Amino acid sequence: MPHWGGIGRRLLIVVMLCVTVVLSASLGFYHHQARQRLMRPVQANADHLSFALVQRVGQFLVTARRATETLAQAIESGRFDEAELEELLRRSLLTSPELFGVGLALDPAGLGDASQRSMMYFHRQADGIRFTTELDEDDYLVEDWYQIPYALQEPEWSEPYYEDLAGRSQLIATFSLPIADTAHHPDRPLGILAADIDLDWLTRQVAKVAVLDTGFAVLISRNGTILTHPDADLIMNESLFSLAELSEDPELQRAQAHQLLSGGQGFIEHSPLLGVMAHIHYAPIAASDWTLAIVFPESELFGDIDRLTLSAAGIGLIGLLVSLIAMALVARSISRPLRALVHSTGRIAQGDFEAPLPEPSHADEVADLTRSFAAMRIALRRHLEQLQRATAARERIESELAIAHDMQMSILPKRLPPIPGHEGVRLEARILPAREVGGDFYDFFLVDPNRLCLLIADVSGKGVPAALFMAMTKTLIKGSARYGSDPGEILSLVNDELAADNDSNMFVTVFCGILDLETGTLAYTNAGHNPPVLMRGAGEDPVLVRSAPQLMLGVMEGLTLRTDRLTLAPGDRLFLYTDGVTEAMNGRDECYSEARLLDLLSGLRTRPIDALGGTVLEDIRDFVGETPQSDDITILICEC
Repeated sequence: MPHWGGIGRRLLIVVMLCVTVVLSASLGFYHHQARQRLMRPVQANADHLSFALVQRVGQFLVTARRATETLAQAIESGRFDEAELEELLRRSLLTSPELFGVGLALDPAGLGDASQRSMMYFHRQADGIRFTTELDEDDYLVEDWYQIPYALQEPEWSEPYYEDLAGRSQLIATFSLPIADTAHHPDRPLGILAADIDLDWLTRQVAKVAVLDTGFAVLISRNGTILTHPDADLIMNESLFSLAELSEDPELQRAQAHQLLSGGQGFIEHSPLLGVMAHIHYAPIAASDWTLAIVFPESELFGDIDRLTLSAAGIGLIGLLVSLIAMALVARSISRPLRALVHSTGRIAQGDFEAPLPEPSHADEVADLTRSFAAMRIALRRHLEQLQRATAARERIESELAIAHDMQMSILPKRLPPIPGHEGVRLEARILPAREVGGDFYDFFLVDPNRLCLLIADVSGKGVPAALFMAMTKTLIKGSARYGSDPGEILSLVNDELAADNDSNMFVTVFCGILDLETGTLAYTNAGHNPPVLMRGAGEDPVLVRSAPQLMLGVMEGLTLRTDRLTLAPGDRLFLYTDGVTEAMNGRDECYSEARLLDLLSGLRTRPIDALGGTVLEDIRDFVGETPQSDDITILICEC
């Protein structure tokens, strides 16, 4: 089968599953309904058959019973000698064609000798009626046909049995009733009058019942023994219960056997109990405790329905195959242009915008999709061209920013050259911009041979504008230091220059200090910047060097900035930093803070100055974790 792609396969599978489910459900419903409709006339026919056969068999048994009861009344009401009794028995057999034989078994108590046996018996044979006394030799006292009615003193049908008469085995059933000796001893039983019926006649009557072509009727004794059956091997050799034990579900079949012998009338469906899978109708025979069962083989009962269902299923299967072929053709007509479209779009995805798209063969959704892809290809080509231009521009800007970064880093001093006579003065600086270029900066330079200028600043904003403002501020401060005597005067001059024509409203915080290398006096001005940390070499805790607040540079012209002073002893350190240190934030929106910085520096008093800045930066990184850096971080450390 050709490959139709995912849509084709799903379409075929879904449609075929739906059609198969609907067809199967329809056939199953039709088959079930047909069986139900068929069973109604079958049950009615079974009722008629069983009624007719039960009446026929019942009439036969009733006639035999009445003839026997009439003979018993005659014997009890008269005085007969042995010859007269024999004649009475023979005549009764002649006038009762339903009887096969009749006999009188005398009670040994009435014979005067308990060991004596006396029985007169007449039975039919081919050449007429025969009298026999051979039964005298048998101990008839132990026979069921004698024991049961004698003990109950009631009439009783015996279970069928085989009797050897006239050289052949005869299947008979006996109706027995006790007779009183009313002529001589009314309180003493005379014996048992027994009338035999030939079950071969019943078998022929039951066999005449037409049940479909292969069905049959069965007579069953009160104990479940099979009396008549088309399979002669089962007659008198098997019972319902022995057959149940041979089945695949003995428990169920035993329950059905008890149902058959319950004395009621009914229908048992789908039972193999009587040798074939069948529906069994059963009814009791009123004149005895026997049961008539009519067997309807399912293979014949439902054969026409099953064949019709199979024919319908075959037609449905052919229709399913035709639908499959039709759906395959439809799916192929859909998937073929889609596959071509997938191939073309794959080439477009690889950058081949000249790949041809398939020509629509129908005015359908596939054609709309093809036209949409064509429009998308044009838009994608235009977008990629724009993207290429934007990428080139971005790469150019990034290159320029990288150059600007290098330039910005290059204007910052790397280390302080040795100062003759003051080799103990050491400086350490670190800067970490948040972007390629930033607004933080630091500087240190000699104003004259005995004075060292220390400078750290933070320009408002970030990026290129802050970097330009930073370069301008650094240049102004370094140039103004030649003309000012102290930091306050220097920053006042720079402020006037920055505030003039400051249309961008940018400003800068600055800490500027001039250290007298001879005396250790530091003159400093803090213009809105973070207070530095003073780390005394005598083992004191680090403290913030706070002073009265002053405005940052660039806000307004005409500012007069104040100069403060402090003295640094040998071994003291001054830790300068920007707000990017103390305002660094972690994922919980917590600031690094001045307190954490002081706590960290208190443990680093003995750390070499060249490792101090790196240690502080590492602690900041551990604090912020994965949180992106939001501000420039700058550190300048001076050790006297």
